[in-house]
Amino acid sequence: MGYKVAVVGATGNVGREMLNVLADRRFPADEVYALASRRSIGHEVSYGDKTLKCRDLETFDFRGVDFCLMSAGSTVSKEWSPRIGQQGCVVIDNSSCWRYDQDVPLIVPEVNPEAIAGYTKKYIIANPNCSTAQMVVALKPLHDAATIKRIVVSTYQSVSGAGKDAMDELWNQTKGKYVPGQEVDAKKFTKQIAFNVIPQIDVFMEDGYTKEEWKMLAETKKIMDPKIKVSATCVRVPVFVGHSESLNIEFERPISPEEAREILRNAPGVAVVDKREPGGYVTPIEAAGEYDTYVSRIREDATVENGLALWIVSDNLLKGAALNTIQIAEAMLERNLLKKAA
Repeated sequence: MGYKVAVVGATGNVGREMLNVLADRRFPADEVYALASRRSIGHEVSYGDKTLKCRDLETFDFRGVDFCLMSAGSTVSKEWSPRIGQQGCVVIDNSSCWRYDQDVPLIVPEVNPEAIAGYTKKYIIANPNCSTAQMVVALKPLHDAATIKRIVVSTYQSVSGAGKDAMDELWNQTKGKYVPGQEVDAKKFTKQIAFNVIPQIDVFMEDGYTKEEWKMLAETKKIMDPKIKVSATCVRVPVFVGHSESLNIEFERPISPEEAREILRNAPGVAVVDKREPGGYVTPIEAAGEYDTYVSRIREDATVENGLALWIVSDNLLKGAALNTIQIAEAMLERNLLKKAA
C-alpha cells in the first residue's frame, strides 16, 4: 500500500532535504505534494527523478493525505498543524512549536519509538532540535548501560541551522576576501560569522542561558530521562553543514571507554570512528550528506567519578531534521500505528 505525503516548506533547506530523503529511502508514497507559501506557487523542487511544482498551503486539501512533513517554522506550524491534524493527517513538525506540549510526542526513533503512540491526542508529532537529536542518539545506549546523571555539552553548530540566509551570509563574508580589522555586514547573526565563532544561538533567557541551550536541556529530559542534568553552551561556527558537540558525561555506574566504544558500535544510527592518531576522528565535512551520527574521541573524564568525554558529529539537515522526520513516519508504519481520525 502506498501513502500520500505532503511536504510543507518544500523550497527551504530542510524541505528540500525531506524530499531527497523520501526518494533515497524509497518511502512507500504513491503521491508526494510540495507545499509552500503563495509566493512560491509554481516553483519547482526535485523529488528523486521527478520535478514537483509547489502548491499553496492555504488552499490545499489534506483530507486523504497520510503524512504532513512540516518545515515552515513555528508561526506557520502553530496555525496550520492543528487544522491539518483535524483532517486525519499526521503532522510531523520540525519547528519548536509543539516540542514541549505534553500531548505531543517528541521523538527520535532510535531512542523513544514507543512514545509515538501518543500522537492520536492531536495528530502531531514533534521533531527535536537538531543539536539534541544527534546527542541523544549517541547517549541513549550509554544511558541504558550505566545511567547518565549529568551532561555538560558545548556545541559547534553550522550556519545551515539558521537557514539559507545564514549560509549566504557566511559565503558572502568569506568570498569578500576579509581583511582583519575591516567592517563586514552582519544581518543574520549578531556579529561577523566568517573566520569567527559566536557564543549565542537564539535569544537570551533570564538565567543567562540562551533558548537553544534551554532546548537541549528540556528536550533531553523529555526524550530520554527527566532525571538527567544538562548544562549546554551553544556556539555558531563558520561551517556550512554539520553540527559538532563536545560532551562530558557523568554516570551512576562505572563504564570504561572500551565498554562505551563497543556499546556504540552496536547502537542504531551511530558510527564509531575513534583512532587515537592524527585525523582518527570525524569532522563536519565527512559527516555532511551522511545518515549516521559519528562518535569519536571516546575517553575517560577523570574529573568526576564514572566520567566519559565524547566528540559527536552529524549532518544537522539530515539527522537533525529531515532524516529524523522520515524515520518517524517509517517507525509509525513499522509499528502499524497510522490511524485515521474519527
